[in-house]
Order: sequence, then C-alpha cells, then structure tokens
Amino acid sequence: MSVQTAKKTAWKKYKVAVPRDTAMQSCYPPLDEHNDVQKKTFTKWINARFSKSGTPPVKDMFTDLKDGRKLLDLLEGLTGKPLPKERGSTRVHALNNVNRVLQVLHQNNVELVNIGGTDIVDGNHKLTLGLLWSIILHWQVKDVMKNIMSDLQQTNSEKILLSWVRQSSRPYSQVNVLNFTTSWADGLAFNAVIHRHKPEFFSWDKVIMMSPIERLEHAFSIAKNHLGIEKLLDPEDVAVPLPDKKSIIMYLTSLFEVLPKQVTMEDIREVETLPRRFKQECEDGEFGLKQAVAPEEEQNSSRAETPSTVTEVDMDLDSYQVALEEVLTWLLSAEDAFREQEEISGDVEEVKEQFATHEAFMMELTAHQSSVGSVLQAGNQLVAQGNLSPEEEFEIQEQMLLLNSRWEELRVESMDRQSRLHDMLMELQKKQLQQLSDWLTVTEERIQKMESQLLADDLETLQKQLEEHKNLQNDLEAEQVKVNSLTHMVVIVDESSGESATAILEEQLQVKC
Repeated sequence: MSVQTAKKTAWKKYKVAVPRDTAMQSCYPPLDEHNDVQKKTFTKWINARFSKSGTPPVKDMFTDLKDGRKLLDLLEGLTGKPLPKERGSTRVHALNNVNRVLQVLHQNNVELVNIGGTDIVDGNHKLTLGLLWSIILHWQVKDVMKNIMSDLQQTNSEKILLSWVRQSSRPYSQVNVLNFTTSWADGLAFNAVIHRHKPEFFSWDKVIMMSPIERLEHAFSIAKNHLGIEKLLDPEDVAVPLPDKKSIIMYLTSLFEVLPKQVTMEDIREVETLPRRFKQECEDGEFGLKQAVAPEEEQNSSRAETPSTVTEVDMDLDSYQVALEEVLTWLLSAEDAFREQEEISGDVEEVKEQFATHEAFMMELTAHQSSVGSVLQAGNQLVAQGNLSPEEEFEIQEQMLLLNSRWEELRVESMDRQSRLHDMLMELQKKQLQQLSDWLTVTEERIQKMESQLLADDLETLQKQLEEHKNLQNDLEAEQVKVNSLTHMVVIVDESSGESATAILEEQLQVKC
C-alpha cells in the first residue's frame, strides 16, 4: 500500500463513519477533542507512575489535581525527593501546595509560560494540561533521550525522535513517517517500529491485512505484553484524521526507552531536509506553508529535498495532503483559541484587554491568510494537472471546500467579535467620559462655593472648613484613577463629537488644576 493510498483510505474511512450530510462539518475533530485525548492519555501516564509507588490513582485529572497534593506526589516520584504537603482543605492550602509544585518545577528548570497557581486550583483545563505536558516533556521525553542527545550534541528531542522513527521504519515500503500526527493514524508505523527491532513478536504480513483500529490495538497490546509499556493510547483516539501530537510523542518515547537506539547524524540531517511543519516546530517558528510539502523518494530509497513551496513544482497527492494538514492543524488551533476567548465584559478596563487580545488574534489570521490561499491554489493545480482518478479529484475538491468554509466561518466570526468589542468599548468609554464630566461639574461647584467662603474666625468653624478641603482633596485623588484610565483610551468615542467632548473635559481639568 502506498503512502498516497493509505491517506486516501484513512480519509474515506472517516467519511463513511459519519452521515453524508454532516461529513463536511465532521471531517476533523471537534475543537475540544484533543484536550479530551490529552486528559485521558496524561491520566494514564500519571497512574502508571503512581502504580509503581502504590499511590492511589487519579480519577478525574482536572478535579484531583486542584489541591496540589497529587501533583506533589507525582513530583516526589520523578525527583526522588520528599515534598511536604499541606493537608487542609481550604483554597489557601491548595494554593500553597500548587505554588510549591511550581517552585519545584522552577528549581528543575522546567519552563512554564503563563501558568499560575490559581489556574490549577481553579481547574483551568487548558493550563492544567499545559502544566502536565511540561512535566512529561521534561521527565518523560527529554530525560529518556538525554544520553543520545548528549552523544549527538543535539538539544532537540523531537528531531531525534523523528529520526529514530524514520530510521526504524525505513525497510517498510508501506510506511513513510513525516510527522507526529497523521503518519500514525493507520497503525502501520507503530507496528513497523516494533517489528524492526523485535521481528519475532509477530508477522508483518498479518499486520498489513488488518484495519487501522486493529493495527493500533495490535501494536499497543504487543508493547504491553512483551515490552511492559502501558496502553497510554486508545486506538479510537489515534485512528482519526488528525491525532493528538503530544500523546503520540509521549507514547513513542516509551518505545524509544526500551527498544534499541541507533540514530546517526545522517538521520538527523535527513529530518532537517524534510520540508515539513516539524522542522518549523523544532525551530520554534510559526506554522507556515512554504515548507509544507512531502519529500520525494529517489530510487535508492533516500528522501531528496524538495522545493520550498507547494506551487514551485508539479504537485503530487502526498505533497498536497501534507500541505493541507499543516493549514488545518493551525486552523483547528485558531478555532480553539477563538472559542476560548471570554464573553465580552461590561468593565471598561477588561474590555480594553479583550480588545487588544482579539486585535492580536486578527493579526494572526491575516498572517496565515496567504497559507490558506496557497493550499487552495495547490489543490486546484493538482486537479488541473489531470493525473488524478475521479475519486481522488472528488476528495480534493471536498477537502478544499471544507478548508475554505471553516476559514471563512472563522474569519467572519472574528470580524463580528471585533466589531462588538469596538462598540462595547466605545459605549463604555462614552459613559466614562460622561461620568467624569458630571463629576467635574459638581466638583467645580464645590470649589466655587468653598472659594466664596471667608475664613472663619472661630476654631470650630475653621476646622470644618479644613475638613471640607481634605474631603475635596481625597475625592480628587480618588478620581485621578479614572482620569488616568481615560488617558489610555483605545478608540475615539465618536468621530463627530469625541474631539469636542474631550476638549471640554480637558478645559475643565485645567480649571481644577
């Protein structure tokens, strides 16, 4: 089975699994599906660790980790050091435990970005998963690979892992691993890696005849029974158009830990020439399409470097599928980020922050617009070449329709949110200006009234006048907060009247000063 045929089969199988009228909406996972898979996989990883120490397992990760005690239990096993825990059940006790977790991670050079103690205590799903992935990446991935990383003088664990997988699966013509997502959906790659090093475990010809779900179950069962690797992944979570990358990497490092490891610099250099998103991820770059084409295989079975864009050469089906996956991967992430934005607030300062956040999101959409267009152009080019079967041509047209419709839906919804944020901010700032104007008018009357009063001769009246002045001063200082806020207005309240409104306020403020 060729790589192209495998991709076609996976796409067709997924479409058959859903009603025809909903296939276009369901060809890719729901927005929260990867989070669900990560929750399941990470929970299994934690419990596998706990089983070794006799610690009670985690049932619901988001709930059980909130008080920090289970996290400290996990870090105790990973670091080999006892970590004290606060046993109280109040929020303060939970925060102290979680902050101790963050301190231990910092001491072990585990990098965390925008994750605080309150995020975990409040059960923030995304940030809890992010925290656990940082732990897994440090102790599971990098720790397992540290020796070979040192020998090869390479600091990028993903690059080494992909090199090892490609080197291990090279003898199998049905397998061409390009990434940590779609390359694993049909189950062939998992079986190939195991069979290459342990051919006595099973017959490869038998595996080829299985369905993707059967292949995945076969590989995970063999790894469990013969290699002692826990079934961290469920076949139904991997046999999808876009499996979860982090879960795949976590499982592969378990295989890497127990199987022979022979990665050379030639293997590393081969990966570095792959025109794949993986290369950009390794360099901490953004997802892009300019290198998102699949490698060509030469007659000697080595992968040659291909041009850097999908439109510089005649397209092939595999190259197009790789490019499509890149854009859809980013698009899923962008949809996820958009859905996670909070409801528009009624507080002016919060709306300012929301406005700035969404403005950055809109800039990201603009930056990726050309990538979406390039994939659509590549698909049209592939169809125009006339080298496809009717089935392949239909598949590509359907995929392009899916990509275009999801992109357009996200673009329109994002523009609508931007408009609503602008309107809300304009309204709130207009109210803020009016409130300040009203306050200034009242305060001006207070000052005029006080100025018209003569200084009292008796001590008691004089003390009252001093008290009035102190109250005025306190009110001025308190109102200064609102004045400072208005100096950072995000938008002009009204193009026709905003200038005169602010001019009046400035005049009033100058009078008060």
